[in-house]
Amino acid sequence: MFIVSDSLTFGALLLAYSYERLSNPDWPRPFEMYPGIAKSTGMTVILLLSSLTMVFGVAAANQNKRKAAAKWLLATMVLGATFVAIHMTEWVTLFREGVTPWSNPWGAPLFGATFFGITGLHMLHVSIGVIYLGVIAGAFGRGKLSSEDVEVSGLYWHFVDLVWMFVFPMLYLMSVAVGK
Repeated sequence: MFIVSDSLTFGALLLAYSYERLSNPDWPRPFEMYPGIAKSTGMTVILLLSSLTMVFGVAAANQNKRKAAAKWLLATMVLGATFVAIHMTEWVTLFREGVTPWSNPWGAPLFGATFFGITGLHMLHVSIGVIYLGVIAGAFGRGKLSSEDVEVSGLYWHFVDLVWMFVFPMLYLMSVAVGK
């Protein structure tokens, strides 16, 4: 139920973003190929790799290889934390350029609110996922949880990665500064 309700939340936010973007002729295109699109593409690769490490963790858990599963979950956590750290550098860059949730020097003021709102909610989910995976890895490694618990955490992690596969093209690729 949690993943379904979260899907509806992100779906509504992305639908509202799309409407606002299409109905506003002053919507900015702030991301140049480098560093903006290159950085967000790197973040996408990191999340895809984290999905792969999560698959390996679930597979190890299903084979009752507790230490291996915990190590794969730790690798997933490191990749998730790396994603958040890189994303935070992007936020700092945008703040320095004058983009905030309340203002935008490049045009439509709602750009900052929608960009920081959607990416912030996603980063919150990734951060919570990193903590959640740490709890699961520790408890599973000590024999306190079953492989089903690891699998459930994997479903959450894959959901977070899937959401990014919608956020990335909508907020980044469709906002490339053409001709820069």
